[in-house]
Amino acid sequence: MRLELKNYLFDKHILVREYGSNTASSFDVLFALANKLGIKITKGKELASLDLFEYAASRLGIYVPDPFYRGFPETVRKLTKEELLFDQLLSYYNTYYLGNFNEAEHSRFEEDFERIAFRENTEPKNFVILEEEDALKEIFSITDNLLLSTRPLGSSQYDFTKFVIKEYDYEIKACASKDLAAKLLADTENVEFVKFLNLSDVVKVVEYVNHNIYLNNNIKKLNFENRDRKLISKVLDAILPSPRADIINCYEKKAIWAGILHHIHYKPKCETGKEFLSAMRGNKNLSVYSEFEGFIKNDDIKSATDILLKKKGSSVLLRNLNYILSRCKSDNEIDYVLSKLETNNTVLLIQLILSYANYKRQGERTFKFTKYNLLKKHTETKEEVLRRKSTLSKETTSKVEKALKALLKSNLYGKLGSVYIDPDMKKIALPIQSAASNGGYGCLATGSRIAIPDCKKLRAFTYWEKVDDIDLSVIGFSEKGKETEFSWRSMYYLQSDAITYSGDETSGFKGGSEYFDIKLREFKKRYPGIRYLAFSSVVFSGDPFSDCVCRAGYMVRDNEDSGEIYEPKTVNSAFTVDNDSTVAYLFALDLKKRELIWLNLAEDSSRRIIATESTSYLIPYFKATDTINMYSFFSMMASKRKRTPDSADIIVSDKPEDERPYATVIHSYDFDKILAYINS
Repeated sequence: MRLELKNYLFDKHILVREYGSNTASSFDVLFALANKLGIKITKGKELASLDLFEYAASRLGIYVPDPFYRGFPETVRKLTKEELLFDQLLSYYNTYYLGNFNEAEHSRFEEDFERIAFRENTEPKNFVILEEEDALKEIFSITDNLLLSTRPLGSSQYDFTKFVIKEYDYEIKACASKDLAAKLLADTENVEFVKFLNLSDVVKVVEYVNHNIYLNNNIKKLNFENRDRKLISKVLDAILPSPRADIINCYEKKAIWAGILHHIHYKPKCETGKEFLSAMRGNKNLSVYSEFEGFIKNDDIKSATDILLKKKGSSVLLRNLNYILSRCKSDNEIDYVLSKLETNNTVLLIQLILSYANYKRQGERTFKFTKYNLLKKHTETKEEVLRRKSTLSKETTSKVEKALKALLKSNLYGKLGSVYIDPDMKKIALPIQSAASNGGYGCLATGSRIAIPDCKKLRAFTYWEKVDDIDLSVIGFSEKGKETEFSWRSMYYLQSDAITYSGDETSGFKGGSEYFDIKLREFKKRYPGIRYLAFSSVVFSGDPFSDCVCRAGYMVRDNEDSGEIYEPKTVNSAFTVDNDSTVAYLFALDLKKRELIWLNLAEDSSRRIIATESTSYLIPYFKATDTINMYSFFSMMASKRKRTPDSADIIVSDKPEDERPYATVIHSYDFDKILAYINS
């Protein structure tokens, strides 16, 4: 089986026994998996083979390069501030001044050290082993579920889906996301995806081709080659004679359409095509939004609401909800708008509920959206704050949130039969931010929380190749959002038993690594004003993560420093950072609740230093599960709730003892299954 597919299944806790593998030493392999990697096989033990151990070891990073301080953390704590600073300056002089990047730098002051034997107790990682034939069935099921998602997929999910479609000539049964259909059409040149697009969606295909192939984000300046011109023309020829030729919606991007049609030298082959060409080149603009804005200017809220609902649909009305409500002059108008809310778009409802739960009335707001698998953001300027007209009162936002929750509950109720939900799922968020996420083992939905045992500490890591300098940094947040930086710029005087840094590796092209140790109890005592810690990886060399090899994650370790710096057995997550960005947020710590919070976000940025901009826009992610989570979502869908997994049709749990052979089991990391239920 191709490595791309095996990697994706590994992230779902599945190992694949390929045809011809030798299972003669299965007992030894099971012992090695458990003892070295902390992997417990719960199903398919008889299929264990040596190649599975070697593969799993490579995924969890058994061969990780040493950091700057090879005796981390013991040796670091013995060095003075002056020695730490001199080590750092000498390293920078050797690399950035003399240009010596051939070998990884290490300390000049570090004393000899001896590691004691590894003796920590660790939580097992539960895996199953499948035969290749069964693994393929699982792959096809995952593909179907991902194609049902109305949200854009993350880079690993998208690459997996595209690979399956191309490798297996996969029959396309459905594709719920217009963005996904546009991308897959452009990448596979499979015109079958046309049936999931309207005419107005073809702009998405053009934008993606322009970005992905020509590295150009300005759709007004196209320079396509003939092959891509022919592809767009072929798509238009397939859509224009069909009922999906929504010319009225194309008026909103009339100027862009005129440029596209001119650039590809489009010649229509049907009457609708001629009508379309004439409309986009003519002087009239019949945009629904123009009509909508006319009603808004005349304070006719009811007509503005009705025109959007009638001509654009309920989802567009919801996306403009805040704008419309801010123009309402009375409670009657607000009630009228809310009475028109009706949609089956569950993802959009959840996003709006989260948005209104974190609604900010005063100060600068930060708006976030995802494009090309990167998180884009815009923070209002002071002038924009002064010009703001769309602020809603506390009473209105409360009323809106209540109406949206009622609509969501009404849409979901009774979709599933009897359901058992592990109470731990109250800490797991829904995967609706996955488009800006990196993929890998241990990844959960953004906002998900994991308890950290009281006797343990957290060790964050990043390691890399094919680039000189990647920095692991930490930003502390107070309850009110005040930020404190812990990074290569400050750790020479902030090193302590509470937070320890492995040193700034600046010449890791052949292999570099950095670590942070956080002892939660000691950190709280030393920094009582800090509530959250957010970890990030930043490429100081300036190259995007996609041009290098970078892995990141965390280990839960005993407070005593036993064993190697990097012990795969203690690794709770090891994922690949591979987005077209230089900034990735990994996870955060809630020091008050002793919980890790998943971020796994790639920011659209070329920054080389994390603290040059505020990162307080991350704070709403820390509270995501307070509003809606896996427990509350599947509770709404259940026609009958079960107190135990016995006889439940659906089991939502990560505990192997809860699983039943006759039930459908949904784990916290089963993003494809969860998305399928969200979009059912």
